[in-house]
Amino acid sequence: MSRLSKSGSLNLSLKITIASYVLFTFFGYLCIGLPLAVLPIFITKHLGYSAMMAGIVISLQYVTTFLTRGWSGTLIDKHGPKLSVYISMGCMALSGVLLYITYLTSAHAFLSLFVLIIARLITGCAEGFIGASPITWAMLAAGEKQTATVISYNGIASYGGIALGATLGVFINQHIHIGAIGVLTILLGLFGYFLATKKPNMIAPVSDQTQKDPISFMTVLIKVAPYGICLMLAGLGFGTISNFITLYYDHFHWDHAALCLSVFSFLFIIGRMFFSNAINDYGGIKVAMACLACETIGLLILALFTQPGFALVGAAVTGFGFSLMFPSLGVEAVKLFTSDRSGAALAAYGLFIDISLGITGPLIGGLIESFGIEYMFSFTTVIVLAGFIYCSTLNRKMVRKLATR
Repeated sequence: MSRLSKSGSLNLSLKITIASYVLFTFFGYLCIGLPLAVLPIFITKHLGYSAMMAGIVISLQYVTTFLTRGWSGTLIDKHGPKLSVYISMGCMALSGVLLYITYLTSAHAFLSLFVLIIARLITGCAEGFIGASPITWAMLAAGEKQTATVISYNGIASYGGIALGATLGVFINQHIHIGAIGVLTILLGLFGYFLATKKPNMIAPVSDQTQKDPISFMTVLIKVAPYGICLMLAGLGFGTISNFITLYYDHFHWDHAALCLSVFSFLFIIGRMFFSNAINDYGGIKVAMACLACETIGLLILALFTQPGFALVGAAVTGFGFSLMFPSLGVEAVKLFTSDRSGAALAAYGLFIDISLGITGPLIGGLIESFGIEYMFSFTTVIVLAGFIYCSTLNRKMVRKLATR
């Protein structure tokens, strides 16, 4: 039985297959999202530290994500994605333990912050190992031709997890306390680990080209860098909203900051669900240009209009714009390599979003301390616009390259 319907769309069986693997991404990012909207307020209001310190602590996660991405990619290509998923789920459970200890020691600000820093670093390890493993696992199960679909589904799982996690985290914190978020994170990590035991491991066969011409991870990183830089610049808009929207709402004495995160993620999911075919129809770079233009408009709305209604509109437009950034250029990055190097390619490409989110905290936190939170979205608008300009140059280079063939 063919995995495609006569119309060329995916049949239900293949959709379920892909979803069963990217479910691990959902669990991982649900754990990441749970404390996301809670930590900035916890660090500034309960522990008494500055917005810049809050940004640094939250962004520390991406230091270890950056350091473990390459290791994860190599591990996936050599041993299959299952071990990488095991490590990720175990790290998530451990981060939940540390988050609970953070709550228990909250009366001692320095000790609580120190434990929270360790928790963020462990969370970063978990994200580093979950980043490429479910995608690669799903690609091996569904076939290389489904790369764009797998990446899109994986994005729905990741940002859906963040959206649900952020909203659920705020609810739990309001009605119980931040320690309960740690307990839920432990349970999710253990459950994800259990589900992974039920899945068969898969390893892509090593091609003759790879045997004859092995390449280092750094070479892979350099090769995907043009696409990664565009993703990095686009990621600053997402990072600013996810890390600082609660402080932004608190500054203007608005309610429902978590709703803003949810609206952003909901429109992100809508973009992935209904427009992912545009990547195959128009090409990854052109779709990325459209995404960057849309994201720029959304951030501009947030910069120009300081009312809660416009904040929701701006977040929605930004989320819709960011929706296809990762898969559009991720498809182009994977095309540069054979299938047995797809894990390394995705891991190297994913490093750029880690860099983006890693620098967002201290960069935007420092900007808030120096100039005020009112200028936060003006700055990110300029950065994402720069990403659009750079992506346009990549498109022109590709057009010229095709014309000379």
